[in-house]
Amino acid sequence: MDKQTTVAFVLIGLVLMAWLYLNSPKPPTPEQKEKIAHVQDSIANAKKQATQAVAAQETKQAEQAQSAVAQDTTGTAGKFPAFKGEEKIITVDNEVARFELSNHGAKIRRVFLKEFNNWYSAGDKKSTDIYKTRVLLVDAAESSDLDISFETADRKLISTSSLAFETTESRSMVQIAGSDSVSITYKFTTVDNRSITKKLTFYGSKYDSRLTIGMQNISPLIGNGIYELNWNAGVQFVEHNSVDEANFGNCSAFHGGEQVKVDPPKKDKIEKSFSGRVDWLSFRNKYFVAILSPDKPEEIEGAQLNADEKAIGEDGAVEHYQGRFRIPIRDANYSASFLIYTGPVKYSILKEYNRHFDKVVDFGSFLGLSFIVRPIAEYVFLPLFTFLYSIIGNYGIVILLFSIIVKLLLQPLSKQSFVSMQKMQALQPKLAEMKEKYKDDPTKVNKETMKMYSTYGINPAGGCLPMLLQMPIFVALWGMFQTAIELRQQPFVLWIKDLSQPDVILALGFKLPLFGVSEISALALLMGVTTFAQQKMSVKDPSQKAMVYMMPIMLTFLFMSFPAGLNLYYFLFNVLSIGQQYYITKYSKPIELVAVDKSNKKKGMMERMMEAADSKVKNQNQLKKKK
Repeated sequence: MDKQTTVAFVLIGLVLMAWLYLNSPKPPTPEQKEKIAHVQDSIANAKKQATQAVAAQETKQAEQAQSAVAQDTTGTAGKFPAFKGEEKIITVDNEVARFELSNHGAKIRRVFLKEFNNWYSAGDKKSTDIYKTRVLLVDAAESSDLDISFETADRKLISTSSLAFETTESRSMVQIAGSDSVSITYKFTTVDNRSITKKLTFYGSKYDSRLTIGMQNISPLIGNGIYELNWNAGVQFVEHNSVDEANFGNCSAFHGGEQVKVDPPKKDKIEKSFSGRVDWLSFRNKYFVAILSPDKPEEIEGAQLNADEKAIGEDGAVEHYQGRFRIPIRDANYSASFLIYTGPVKYSILKEYNRHFDKVVDFGSFLGLSFIVRPIAEYVFLPLFTFLYSIIGNYGIVILLFSIIVKLLLQPLSKQSFVSMQKMQALQPKLAEMKEKYKDDPTKVNKETMKMYSTYGINPAGGCLPMLLQMPIFVALWGMFQTAIELRQQPFVLWIKDLSQPDVILALGFKLPLFGVSEISALALLMGVTTFAQQKMSVKDPSQKAMVYMMPIMLTFLFMSFPAGLNLYYFLFNVLSIGQQYYITKYSKPIELVAVDKSNKKKGMMERMMEAADSKVKNQNQLKKKK
């Protein structure tokens, strides 16, 4: 490998490492793990404080409404007396989820996902206690979700979160399966016989539900003709490493034909408003999402998203999301319907809704080139990954086969890179001789170097160009393996208990300086060793020996916090690359430098560059003579 190619590889490597460093998840320190129960309690307390603040505001509004009733029972606020009495819970159980409903505001109170264990129950397949072992995605027990609010003509704020709704459903537990469905209707009636209804429909085997809002003679009471539908509970953070989860969490809106993400700065908050049509609002953590989508988005006047990040303990953080639609109401008898999805961020499921829900799936981006990366992941890698699993049924083996298939697909590019490097190595003696001959004339050296490249048809960037072409593929794979819910809590062999988490074999008990690593991953070490072997085979220039050690060491420490599935893929990919390089070096015919016949060939890039350089030198010499 010559100096120019080595420099190119170093630059590519530095860009790659910088990108990996900026996008790598931060593992929890041993101290954080020891305090994990405390951190979880702190998160719950922080959320509780936030929801209590909302509840306090709602109580204050209710008290104001009651005060208005005491003063004037015929006033607008007096028509909406605050909630009193016992909260009644109805549980709807289907094949994939459990929904808790409350008459207090007619809301979805909590949502459990029956197919997914929470982090501290990973691997527990026997327990049937949903409340202790399954993911709690939505928890609005102490806040309000699906709350309808509006301002009256006399500037009083009305919120259904403080109202007691009635229902004709007498069962406390409703179970459905398969193609079954059930609808539960809540109704609030004012003292002068106006009403607001919320009908919630659930299906036997789906994560989605449907909200139908009905208002009878409510529009005359709304001062500006607009009401808001609010989602205040966001989603729960449910993974062991809450810092990593926050890195992938966000809220977003589908507005103007694209997904617009709203992610709060560190320990800060952000608010974003949207005007006009909004197709949906979403609130996601790393693997799960809640989506609120109107059936008629053209009737939406606008929306707003709020996100904030709060510090938890010394190093932790939790994010909280809220969103609301602004919707005009013009008819005395008004109705609107919304689809609510509360489930996994799984491409195959989200795609079926034909509402652009699949945009929630994040395949990553390299230097802003998501428009290149996403189609590769979406239409090539993900279908292939799913197909292999349907045959094999083990994600660890699927990843190994995936490495082999991708390596075969990239074989032409890899071979081209190896051949180009061999040509450069064969040209080194001639270049060294020429440099010695013109050592006192750098301009002449550059000119003759370009001439040699042109004479033998060598592209000095030929070794690194195939690597650059592979970068979108690398990023697509990185994004898919980082957030694929299929790998969540999936074991492989021996010490690899979860392909979505680092395969830790040793906790150091302290952080390594500079790298910030506190845990050792076996697959990251194996990946580093194979990277070193590759570098050893490729770098022949003695002056570039530092590269042989620098790149593998840096990549090893970067990959320490990466999921085991990703490290497993790159370990085998490196092994295959070593085998390919060994075969080419051992059994391929030696590269012979042959001058290119240019009689019937168009001028290449090297020739054009050389001619441009000659022209520039001539112009400079002419200017000097004139002076």
